[in-house]
This record gives sequence, structure tokens and C-alpha cells, in this order.
Amino acid sequence: MGKFSLADEALTRIWVCRKCKARNKAGSKKCRKCGSRYMRAKRKESRVKK
Repeated sequence: MGKFSLADEALTRIWVCRKCKARNKAGSKKCRKCGSRYMRAKRKESRVKK
């Protein structure tokens, strides 16, 4: 990914709410903002338009 491996590790430990797109701590059971349990892990690689 980037040139700072420590920062890359911190970014991949984030969970994103699929309902309101809020960032949450790793391993969260529900969203801190809306309370939804519909979560996903943050993507590991960047997506680029082709």
C-alpha cells in the first residue's frame, strides 16, 4: 500500500458502517453513530477508476 507500514496497519483495523458510512473501532459489534449492526472491514487496497 503506502510507504508507512505502521499507518497502513492502523487504517486496516477500522470497521465501516454500511448504513451511514461512519468509521468505527476494530471489532465493533454495532455502529457508534446509528447503532446499526451492518458493518464491514475497511478495504485493504485502494480502488482506482479505469
